[in-house]
Amino acid sequence: MASPPDEAGICVGDPQQPAQAWRNPLKHGLFAQGLCLFIAYVFWLLDASSSFVTARLYAVCIGTSCWLFIEGIRLSINRVMTWAGASPALLAAGRGTSSLIVSVIVGSALGYSVGTPIADALTGFRSPSLLDNRAVVVLTLIATSLAVYFSATTERLARERQAAESARRAATETRLKLLESQLEPHMLFNTLANLRVLIALDAPRAQAMLDRLIAFLRATLNASLTNAHALSAEFDRTADYLELMAIRMGPRLVFALDLPADLRVHPVPPLLLQPLVENCIKHGLEPKVSGGRIEVAARRNAAGTTLVITVRDTGIGLVDSTTSRREGFGTHQVRERLAAVYHGAASLDLRNAEGPEGGTLATLHIPLEA
Repeated sequence: MASPPDEAGICVGDPQQPAQAWRNPLKHGLFAQGLCLFIAYVFWLLDASSSFVTARLYAVCIGTSCWLFIEGIRLSINRVMTWAGASPALLAAGRGTSSLIVSVIVGSALGYSVGTPIADALTGFRSPSLLDNRAVVVLTLIATSLAVYFSATTERLARERQAAESARRAATETRLKLLESQLEPHMLFNTLANLRVLIALDAPRAQAMLDRLIAFLRATLNASLTNAHALSAEFDRTADYLELMAIRMGPRLVFALDLPADLRVHPVPPLLLQPLVENCIKHGLEPKVSGGRIEVAARRNAAGTTLVITVRDTGIGLVDSTTSRREGFGTHQVRERLAAVYHGAASLDLRNAEGPEGGTLATLHIPLEA
């Protein structure tokens, strides 16, 4: 099990995340170098007679030493406690604030004691000892504490944002699964009701319809195991459903599907088109004695940024008596799923189709970059 990151954002004692265990200390080191540059600039401003290069060299040597000691102490504490098999409570304490404070104090003192002689050797100067230069030691401690606090706060906020995003994704997935679990029985009940009627009228056609239903449900089950699949798979499932309905309706149902090759792999939520096609049959073509035609097509908008899917029938259209029914369960589910997946960036428009054939036109607008 992965060890949780500590307050400084260091994932230590985690064999499953070796890259993360070292990435955060390196980020701390880069931040420390920036802070060293700032401190050197401040010292240079306070003492105009000094050299900025010299101030920068001392700041780098002391600051880098402090960073190495603090990170080394933190890593060592957690490695030793993990190796010793410490309890989860002790491991949490080893990554807690008290451990961080100890690391900062000890690391700052050691960093000054080691970094100063290195800078002296490079510059030829002789700096006061740790006890004789309390002002610089205090400044080093303050600067180190601020650096660690800033890094810890920044990375804690980043972890919280990541956790919130993970929770949002989990909630979205759960919501989608709930919508799918409501949608599939709705379609199945309608189909079984149609099959029951057809058994009494034409047993061979009912058997063919049952075979097609089994194949459709098997494909639908596979599709429902994921939150998204290729648009080509969605068109295949829609074709299966229309073939299923064509067995029952015979020549009263004609359909055509048009999917350009460059859009076949674009991901969409499963069972997105089937409720719209079901509405076309139930509310558009079935009330019409002569039946009609259903056309499903996909294209890009003029700007090339949006996937536009149209589902049109040549049925009775959105007359007053059926408008509310067309905006019923199936359409509501499609709108809910679009909202859950695309967060307002996708839409569904339902209106009467233009032209002498009449009927209804449902238009989906989905961002291609989602």
